[in-house]
Order: sequence, then structure tokens, then C-alpha cells
Amino acid sequence: MRHHILFIRPVQFRIGLALAMVVVSVFGAWLNAKADESLPSSTPDFPSVIRAHSDQLAKVESDKDASNLFVSAIGPALQMGDVAKALGANPLPAKLANELLVPDLTAAVHRLMGSLAAWHLASTVRQAVRDQQLATVTERLFGSPQARAWVDQQGKAPWHDSLNQLSDVVASPEWAKGNQGESASTLLVTVLERATRLELDAMQASYQEWDRIRNWKDRVRGLRGQARLCGTWQWIIHNHQQHHQEQKLSLLFPPAGNTQATLPGLAETIVLGENVYLRWEIDGRVQEDSLQFSKEGQRLEGTFVNSQGGWGSISGKRTAGCTP
Repeated sequence: MRHHILFIRPVQFRIGLALAMVVVSVFGAWLNAKADESLPSSTPDFPSVIRAHSDQLAKVESDKDASNLFVSAIGPALQMGDVAKALGANPLPAKLANELLVPDLTAAVHRLMGSLAAWHLASTVRQAVRDQQLATVTERLFGSPQARAWVDQQGKAPWHDSLNQLSDVVASPEWAKGNQGESASTLLVTVLERATRLELDAMQASYQEWDRIRNWKDRVRGLRGQARLCGTWQWIIHNHQQHHQEQKLSLLFPPAGNTQATLPGLAETIVLGENVYLRWEIDGRVQEDSLQFSKEGQRLEGTFVNSQGGWGSISGKRTAGCTP
């Protein structure tokens, strides 16, 4: 389909642009405020990274293109060089790749790259309207069918509806006709509003996906720790507060990833090397266990403290292996 360019007389354009600039100012302030509220101070400079690689982002047409650009440039620029190296290495055996969450990591990288591409597209559209380069608006949204098709694959992305709403305006008969006067000014304001909405949604999605990806190693460690803890344990708790009273119980730790079988009251589990931290929350009471593996992972020894003043020792003995 051939797209026509919207022409507006200079005076009328200045009126419309003035109105549009007000919208941009308001939305821009909102965008910055949201960023300040929700983002840690250690985050990379996303806008600079997008500008530095704008040409490549505009040319991404497939998941392979997205992965290659992330590995070669975007990943290291966003402080995720370890992830880029992992994805750029030779293919791993399927079992090891699953243990390292490589399929999930790859999908997250594709989502991040899609969000960055949408962010770049939105900022380009906004700047094109402000610079009176209206042909660029249509070109960026519809100029590369392959690049647009890849972005449209991100149908579940939180910014995808905003992209469709922006595209609907630019593909509308009103835009193609090139109406002049007040209606044209209103149309420009609408384009700016929707481009700004898209930019905000894509920005938030990019930061969230980046945060998820950079915690990849922690998730791998956590799953490995849960796999090591999985099984049935005989637990002996020696409470010094209660006249050295001992309590014996059997605990069944579920396989990694099985959230439905979580032990009642177990709020947090951290396994780092030989060290195990457990936090229990039951009826308003809190207990923290600090333990260490021994006997080739068949024993756990350590101490506990709780919110009622209790403290003492814990010993655990594995009595059965992990049951899927």
C-alpha cells in the first residue's frame, strides 16, 4: 500500500507543533519521573546505547539478528558481558544448556532487543514530528516489512498495544489525505501522544527485562542449590531457650522449580556453595537457619534463631533422595 505524506501550511504547522510540544513536555516529565521512581542508580545509560546502535536496531529482522547484535554490542554495553559470552559460545549439550537456563535466557534477550527496537522506533517518530520530517514517520513504521514483522512477533510485550495504536493513526485515511488546519494539528498531537506512550512502555519493559537477565547467574545458582537440597531429611532441632529441648521432624524438600510442593512456612531458601540459609514464617513467627553441607551433601549442620528468642543447633540427615 502506498503511503502519502501529510503536508501542512507553515503557520498551521507551527500551531499544531506548539500544541504537540506541550504534550511532549508533559509526557517527557512523566517518563523521567517514572524512571526515577522505579530504577536503581546502577543501571546503564540506555538512551546512549540506543543512539550508538540505532542503525543496527532499525535493521533487526529476526531472532538471529537480535542475538547477534546483543552478543556483539548491546550486551557488553548494558553491563551484561557474561551473558553475551554465554550466548556467543559454541552450542552446549542440551542437558547442560537447560541446567544453565540458556533457552530462557535466549528468549529474554529477544524480548529485551524487541523492547529496545520499539523504544528506538518511538523516539525516532517523536523526533521526526518535532523536526517536521513527517515522511520519516511513515518510513519508520512501515518502511521495512521484515523489521516490522519481527517486532510484531513480540505480541505479548507490554508495549505492543501502544505500537498498534500509533500505527493505526499513521495508517489512517486522515493521515494519508494530508488534511490541513486544526484537524491536522490534532492529528499530530495524537501521533506524539501515542509515540510517547510507546516510548514509555518500551522503556519500562527494557529495564525490567535487563534486570531479569542480569540476575541470570543467581537464578542458576538458586536452582542448583535447590536441586542439591532436594530430598527427605531427618531434622533435629536443639533449642537452648527451652531447657535444651529437642524436636525431631521429617522435611521433604521438593525438586527445583516445583513451587507447588514448597514446604509450609518456608519463605526463602538460599544455597551458595556449601552454605544454606532458610527463612521460615509461620503465624507471625520468624525463624532463620544457617547451615552447612557435610559428608558429601548427606548431612546439614548449623544453628537457628527465631523471633521468640529461641536459639540453638540444627542437624539434618538425608534419609531419601530427590523425587521428581
